[in-house]
Amino acid sequence: MVIKTKINYPFIYILMDPTIVFVYKIETQNYITVLDLSRTEAWGTFELEQEVEFETFDHRKNKSTQGRTFFANQDDMVLLVEFINQQIQKNRQLRTNGPVHIVSSESTAGSLKSGLLRPKTVIGFPDFLSIGPLGKLDEKMAQTYRKDWLIDNINFEQETEYPIKFSNTLREIEDIPSEVPIYIWYGNNANEQVCMRFLIHLLKDKTNKLFLINSTDLYEKHISTQKQPLHIFNTSQIESQDIKMLFEKNNKDTPLSDKERNHLQLEWEALAKTKEVLRIWRNGEIKGVPEDHVDSPILQMIENLQKQQGNNVFIKIGEVLGELIVQLEEFVDIFYLEYRIRHLIYSGFLEIKGIPKSLWNYSIRMRNE
Repeated sequence: MVIKTKINYPFIYILMDPTIVFVYKIETQNYITVLDLSRTEAWGTFELEQEVEFETFDHRKNKSTQGRTFFANQDDMVLLVEFINQQIQKNRQLRTNGPVHIVSSESTAGSLKSGLLRPKTVIGFPDFLSIGPLGKLDEKMAQTYRKDWLIDNINFEQETEYPIKFSNTLREIEDIPSEVPIYIWYGNNANEQVCMRFLIHLLKDKTNKLFLINSTDLYEKHISTQKQPLHIFNTSQIESQDIKMLFEKNNKDTPLSDKERNHLQLEWEALAKTKEVLRIWRNGEIKGVPEDHVDSPILQMIENLQKQQGNNVFIKIGEVLGELIVQLEEFVDIFYLEYRIRHLIYSGFLEIKGIPKSLWNYSIRMRNE
């Protein structure tokens, strides 16, 4: 772990060895991740004759050490990133002239950035709140509990970056200036509906004008009647050029009233107390369902595919997931579907070929009696 730190902004001094000082220069106002830290060249390394020199150390008066390599473990890197982000936030001078748009995924944020006119700020929430435990997610204890559940059950590749990105997003929301309007984009699915309510909770102390944009309703109203009819349930399905048009159709709506904001915040507080780890969107409401809610449809789907392809054939996991996404009555996150498939393997209902290290690396079939 980090033994000692000292700030000489924009420089951060880190003593991780009795006589070795790492000097990191903050060169951005954007919050960083472990990947950013490992790729940057904003590091310097200096050697001390004795540890007590650290208190008076000034890298500008010393010569850096060349030709030496030092390694930090993953936990140390996470602590360093958190410390650096704290310093960025303390010294951040955010200038936002245009509106702030918040959406419940990083990929969808990319579509908004491409589609919306400048100036604007887009924040993508790095989570999928239709699955996993909730709780008071603006507090570290609930964040840690949720992270541990996701790591234990969900096959996603950003285990280290996830909690950092989550914290960074909370910082970005906290940093929003009071004078700009805020637009929350969401669709008719459990993930975006839950996230929208959580975002309103996070914004409870903000006096900004707050607007909601139901992207799927707007799409069906203004676009699907003009093009080949297509049922849209998630903002991520909408192309960048259509995002621009939908915003222009919606941006004259009145902001949420205090009563509406309070109502949605109370709905979040009720959701945060629930214990289910799977939520679906049914009849205009968020519904918590049992953990095995999709197990029977999964088995039926695999059985049908095997009848079509041959009873003994192993079917690629990607093909099964693709069929499930299309045919399930309610949208369920693809990561959760894969989690339940692994559960059915471990429970003896399915056989596996390959290693389940990702969503695409193995095949499955019904277990022969």
